Amino acid sequence: MNKQTYRMDDAPLNKFHIKITALTFGSNFSDGYALGIIGMALSLLSPQMHLGPLWNGLIGSSALIGLFFGSLLLGGLSDKIGRQKIFLSNFVIITIASALQFFVNDPITLFILRILIGIALGGDYAVGSTLLAEFAPRKYRGLLLSSLNVLWTVGYVLSNVVGYYLGKMGPDSWRWMLVSAVVPAVIVLVMRIGTPESPRWLVKMGRKEEAREIVKKYIGPHAVMDETISQDAATNYGMKDLFNKHLWKRTAFGGLFYVCQVVPYFAIYTFLPTILEKMGFEETFTVDMLLNLFLLVGSIAGLWCTEKLSRRGFTIYTFIILTISLFVLSLLPAGSHGFSIMIFVIFTFVMAAASNLTLVYPAELFPTEIRGTGVGMVTAISRIGSAIGTFLLPISVSSFGMTASMITMSVILLIGTVVSIFWAPETKSLGLNEASDPNLDVAISLNGEGKSVEAVK
Repeated sequence: MNKQTYRMDDAPLNKFHIKITALTFGSNFSDGYALGIIGMALSLLSPQMHLGPLWNGLIGSSALIGLFFGSLLLGGLSDKIGRQKIFLSNFVIITIASALQFFVNDPITLFILRILIGIALGGDYAVGSTLLAEFAPRKYRGLLLSSLNVLWTVGYVLSNVVGYYLGKMGPDSWRWMLVSAVVPAVIVLVMRIGTPESPRWLVKMGRKEEAREIVKKYIGPHAVMDETISQDAATNYGMKDLFNKHLWKRTAFGGLFYVCQVVPYFAIYTFLPTILEKMGFEETFTVDMLLNLFLLVGSIAGLWCTEKLSRRGFTIYTFIILTISLFVLSLLPAGSHGFSIMIFVIFTFVMAAASNLTLVYPAELFPTEIRGTGVGMVTAISRIGSAIGTFLLPISVSSFGMTASMITMSVILLIGTVVSIFWAPETKSLGLNEASDPNLDVAISLNGEGKSVEAVK
């Protein structure tokens, strides 16, 4: 390598890196908006359609159920047909399904449409973060990936504001709430036209000349990339490789860490107005907006933490704080509003900051040959867990009360703490053709037969 050239992993940050990050924002903003707006809409459509706890749980968790299937199926598919095709087509589905929500008159149709939205969002989670990770320089990868969580939070907070004001339009205003998701979806769809394919994926397919052209055009004329991955490696791997003796622990950690974090997050913030009412707050909108503000501030603070702290340390210590704060919150009597708000703010701030890790860790856990499949798998595990949690929360609150439900979620966070202490790897400084094993101190990749091989770091 001469003095003028530099590796793609070590490239300086440029306008294209910012653009591909902005384009990837689409799924995170839309996911946050979809989760937030359904909570607002359910308070109006539930009495209109005479929904009980079962249907409230099903509709509240429907997009998350779709996210499970989309992440699992489309993440693996992107390793075979490419990132760009799925990256673009996802938002065609989201736009159409979001628009059709305006015309629904029964819970089954709404449930199906929101599952379709979730499938597309799930595919975009797996493919979007993978595509961004494969373009991003190593130095800025954590910052760019974690910034996606800020946009998720912006989408969630904005949906609450939009839902509050649209809710004043009458009993059918829930239709306008749900269809409002079309606006950002169309914008993202148009902006994504012309997105280049991942050069790392092209190298896997043996299309090295195309990869070089993309690298020169978008990364820089003197940028080069690792072209050592053989074409055979692109065709002889499968989902089973995620569970071989070298990768199974990474797959298990990714899924468990992710699910233990998002189950309480999605369950609590999907039904936040209802939870605040159960906690004894008569006027919930002000408290709701206060917590939304700290969600946003926390997600921004998480950008700094992702850059300055180790992945492992950030994960473990935030899990500890979340476990303790939610357990304390669950034991407070209904009348202690001041202390309840203080603890809830701490929980909200730390949860939002820690959520940045869910968009950074998965893409760094797996080598290039199986990254889309791996990210899709851990995202799928997290989404089916969060779907079950969101579905069960209104039923649990109705049957066992708020205290028991919150303690259960504290236990889930405790499991995440233990899993992270024993299994969390440190991936912050790795190139994307490496995936570290904290016990073996090796870099792991797949060979031409789709099998894991080791090289001492």
